[in-house]
Amino acid sequence: MIAEKARLSQRADNKGWKKWGPYLAERQWGTVREDYSSNGDAWNFFSHDAARSRAYRWGEDGIGGISDNKGHICFAFGFWNHKDGILKERLFGLTNPESNHGEDVKELYYYLDSTPTHSYMNMLYKYPQQAFPYEQILGENRSRNREQPEFEIIDTGVFDNDEYFDMNIEYAKADESDILIKLTVHNRGPKAAPITVLPTLWFRNTWIWGYENYSVRPMLTGYSNSLIEVSHKILGKYKLYVEDADALLFCENETNFERIYNSPNFSPYPKDGINDYIVSNGKRKTVNPNNIGTKASAQYTKTVPAGGSFTIRLRFSNYSNHEPFTDFDTIFQQRIEEADEFYGDLQKNVKDEELRKIQRQAYAGMLWSKQFYYYNVNEWLNGDPAMPKPAPERKFGRNRTWRHMYTANILSMPDKWEYPWFAAWDLAFHCIPLARLDPDFAKRQLAVVLREYYMHPNGQIPAYEWTFSDVNPPVHAWATWKVYEIDKEMNGTGDIGFLERVFHKLLLNFTWWVNIKDEQGNNIFGGGFLGMDNIGVFDRSAQLPLGGHLEQADGTGWMAMYTLNMLRIACEISLERPAYQDMASKFFEHFLHIAGAMKSLGREEISLWDEEDQFYYDLLHIPNGPSMLLKLRSMVGLIPLFAVEVLDPDLLDTLPDFKRRVEWVLTNRPDLASLISRWYEPGKGETRLLSIIRGHRMKMILKRVFDEAEFLSDHGVRSLSKYYADHPYEFRVGNEVLRVAYTPAESTGSMFGGNSNWRGPVWFPMNFLFVDSLLKFHQYYGDDFEIEYPTNSGELVTIKEAALAVAARLISIFTPDPETGIRPYQRDYKKFNTDPHFKDHLQFFEYFNGNDGSGLGAAHQTGWTGLVAELIEYVHTLKQTVEAARLKQ
Repeated sequence: MIAEKARLSQRADNKGWKKWGPYLAERQWGTVREDYSSNGDAWNFFSHDAARSRAYRWGEDGIGGISDNKGHICFAFGFWNHKDGILKERLFGLTNPESNHGEDVKELYYYLDSTPTHSYMNMLYKYPQQAFPYEQILGENRSRNREQPEFEIIDTGVFDNDEYFDMNIEYAKADESDILIKLTVHNRGPKAAPITVLPTLWFRNTWIWGYENYSVRPMLTGYSNSLIEVSHKILGKYKLYVEDADALLFCENETNFERIYNSPNFSPYPKDGINDYIVSNGKRKTVNPNNIGTKASAQYTKTVPAGGSFTIRLRFSNYSNHEPFTDFDTIFQQRIEEADEFYGDLQKNVKDEELRKIQRQAYAGMLWSKQFYYYNVNEWLNGDPAMPKPAPERKFGRNRTWRHMYTANILSMPDKWEYPWFAAWDLAFHCIPLARLDPDFAKRQLAVVLREYYMHPNGQIPAYEWTFSDVNPPVHAWATWKVYEIDKEMNGTGDIGFLERVFHKLLLNFTWWVNIKDEQGNNIFGGGFLGMDNIGVFDRSAQLPLGGHLEQADGTGWMAMYTLNMLRIACEISLERPAYQDMASKFFEHFLHIAGAMKSLGREEISLWDEEDQFYYDLLHIPNGPSMLLKLRSMVGLIPLFAVEVLDPDLLDTLPDFKRRVEWVLTNRPDLASLISRWYEPGKGETRLLSIIRGHRMKMILKRVFDEAEFLSDHGVRSLSKYYADHPYEFRVGNEVLRVAYTPAESTGSMFGGNSNWRGPVWFPMNFLFVDSLLKFHQYYGDDFEIEYPTNSGELVTIKEAALAVAARLISIFTPDPETGIRPYQRDYKKFNTDPHFKDHLQFFEYFNGNDGSGLGAAHQTGWTGLVAELIEYVHTLKQTVEAARLKQ
């Protein structure tokens, strides 16, 4: 058996081989959890400047770091180029108020490889040899307006002459708790340059807060320059073996009160003690001469010749080893070979070598983006026994209605610097590529957010750390079904127990939607911003400018999709537990009522479907005034496409009670029966399509979607029609005109912080859902149903071929152009496309320019952009079936 698969088969929940992993955040400062201000100003309460001197409460951060699954013991690297005023212990970036387009990391680093159990990991960090341009980055970004692009570190010029170090960080596990650590430092510059490297081990500070179960202070003890002994009440004894260090340095992971608050320190060796000692060349006596503490570093200072390199080796283990480095290289080589073996099997359907590289780095980003996420809202609101009480205003502020929420889990983060916090709908998308890597982990991710210590007692799924009460699209059931299908494909059998467990919790959430978000009780739903920030004319989560309420095409489309997802899950469970046929019937009828409402059956008022434009729009109801469609062609109007499911005759025949109920409805409710298509194909039998959109309406929407003058870009489907580039949409409120124009790149406004934009760019999660929905339509209509692609091209293709073409456009964001070698997502920077030390290292951005595909937003949001890995799988499977069909013809 493949070694990594054997480790995965143990199915331990972040124990065993998964107990240690890349679970450190890359930014803990500036998060809601660390914010104890009275006004909820998280960015300014805990800054990057304070982070080196101030102990965190809820987590830790570092560069290329690892920790145990509860974040008690942490390891990461610090660096000093002998020119900076501070050590490089954490990645630098700008807060939301500091940047012209919201928070953004300003460093260059790449996740290159990882196995699901983290038996092998590889990451690259690029560190300038000149002084890090902190002030230049800050000043330039502050001076720019929202019409200008962000100023990045590559724009500062510090990499122009290759005066930088490549820090290649690797881990290989000899066993579950025996971890080999290797750092290779490459001088890419033309001159010799000095560097100090500080592999650092420390404890998350739990002893200062005043809880009895954490009252025992752990201890690090140094011996010679070769060993740091670890003693922790919960985790026991460990040893960090150090090879050829210049010195061992110790301090405490405790706040420097003197620097931060101008008050006496608890210890003369505070959290920034090693920092102060190194940058002052030993002049400041801020490290403990007794070689004890709760934070420790091994010091390596070298001058690296031009083009030269050196390697540091360490070993972190829970048992004694008198010759810790004897088998070091052999184990490393074995784990690398096992990683290649694992991916060789996983990628056996992907023949193109370039796509294999892209897919593997996407998977690496997914796995490196795991993080220990800790947040006990009740404790956070009340404060800790041994600490000053928080301001009383906090009890009336953020997340106050979520006191039950207590998270202490390894979660997949959207981005461990820009979004190092819980985000529910992001997580649902993450689980799709994760399911192919590690189905058990993906299933646990979906299940954990539905547990009683996450989900609100009223059934709401928490949205994201900044505002748990916000409303995200209900994609959890869709993700559950997709993960189930992938798991079944990978392992041969479906996990009905997983489906059943999740289904029961989703029932609570579905009921919450029906009770809370169907404001008029007419099966038309609102929901607010629904994850797509500034896509509307105004903030849909706030009070509407003219009062009244919105009936949303996307909210209603999402709920129709939710009912079909629940229907399909109920049918699958029914194959083993027939009683669930009643639940399948419930969701079948619920879908029909939503579909009927969207079609305006029996309604005299205006429909969400506009016959003139042949498109879906939001409907605004104004108090004592007319209802009006907000006729803005955006992704909002495409979401009804996602509500599609196909029921094949074999499934219906095995569920007689459900089939009987379906047939009763078709016979006795002709008004609803017209919403269901039937077709007969020899050898296939009767197949039913459940969809809000069929036939003519589907063709009309797809005509818009596949029009390159509207939604279809060279790199996927835009979030807003390009039509509005020359014809901005305007909505008048009194004397004020609210305007929406096609904006292909960063947001030009401040709505939702201005750090993301849904008025033109391409977003992977929505595109993935679009491709997935097209494949379901093709499952029903087959190859005989053709559509024009692109619109006005005169080319007719099957729906499957159109899905394949859209997927290929999305993948092309990452593939080098055959003639220029430029990868569209990084087209603005020649160095990234031509330099051998850059061009094959990929970043997975949050979203992409609707005109040219260049990367925007968070640079390491592999989370949902990691869906490119699954699209690559789709494309190869689809190509094979399309080619087979053509050969058959």
